[in-house]
Amino acid sequence: MCANKVRIGVVGLGIMGSSHARTILSGNVENAELAAVCDSDASRAQQFPGIRHFLEVGDMIASGTIDAVIIATPHYGHVPVGVAALGAGLHVLVEKPLSVTSAECDRFIAARKSPKQVIAIMFNQRTDPWFARIRNMVQGGEFGRIVRMNWTVTDWFRPNVYYASATWRGTWNGEGGGVLVNQCPHNLDLLQWIFGMPKSVRAFCHFGKYHAIEVEDEVTAYLEFESGATGIFVTSTGEAPGTNRLEIAGDKGRLIYENGKLVFVRNEIATSEFSRTTKDLFAPPPSSASEITCPDHGGQHRAILQNFVAAIVGGEALFAQAEEGKRSVELANAMLLSTWTGQTINFPIDAGLFTKTLRQRCEESAARSPKRA
Repeated sequence: MCANKVRIGVVGLGIMGSSHARTILSGNVENAELAAVCDSDASRAQQFPGIRHFLEVGDMIASGTIDAVIIATPHYGHVPVGVAALGAGLHVLVEKPLSVTSAECDRFIAARKSPKQVIAIMFNQRTDPWFARIRNMVQGGEFGRIVRMNWTVTDWFRPNVYYASATWRGTWNGEGGGVLVNQCPHNLDLLQWIFGMPKSVRAFCHFGKYHAIEVEDEVTAYLEFESGATGIFVTSTGEAPGTNRLEIAGDKGRLIYENGKLVFVRNEIATSEFSRTTKDLFAPPPSSASEITCPDHGGQHRAILQNFVAAIVGGEALFAQAEEGKRSVELANAMLLSTWTGQTINFPIDAGLFTKTLRQRCEESAARSPKRA
């Protein structure tokens, strides 16, 4: 590392990798330098003239030209690239998800050679002040005891052409899952970031319900938390028009966040107290509604990139570190495993059973369609 400059190499020049590389190259990330890019398709590097290009990630890692890597490969590439980079003493920022399985997340994290190595996750939604405000309200006790949360995330619509655009899309061998591991890692991360991990989940995943794919494109999951709170999580890539609606019910009120509007209905008397003392047979506790506003949606991807560099240079606390990245993966794994076994899954999950079951799906997929393996 030259003085306070972090030399960064980007692995995978698809949509997200190219975007991160351009952000760094534009000078919008303080103390960061785009030192190299890596993609097996040499034509993708042409958008970065003058930047050293590697066809093989091992060559880039061994070149001595970088201090850190950003991993933006397809999902199954995250762990091998991350393990190799960490083994060489580099810092790592990985696109979501950290891995396809919670067991592989553990292997990724264990590859760190030194506690000084930074492993960050691109959970850019944590920089959104709307979600930060909701989290502070929940954890600060503004709702009192949380009774229930419902999150409907159906604004992930994808047409058939999306899945047909690459042979690895919508396959167990290519992605390791569907909407849960591709579109929803941010939502699953925010769910546990705001409410904590549930104690159990019973999920119903539908595979290829709306598209000619192997993996899940619709999910409905029921969650139970140690506190006694319950939750429903619904997502789909086949529904339009969709919505992103989060509803939280607590002893002291209810919140709804949808379409950029955050409304909190506050009970003047906590529900539990009102229920014990009221003589009215039907009326709920008196309440008042207020709309909460935030100026924008925060720094998003650029903020995570800046935070990653600041953590390397000055020890700044990460928005999302590797250990936290495992939780959204475990939630996705549990929902799939619940569907495959027809059972409620408790946390922590049986990581070995999930890996075995996923491997079976991959083998069956390869037998049916070798070209997609």
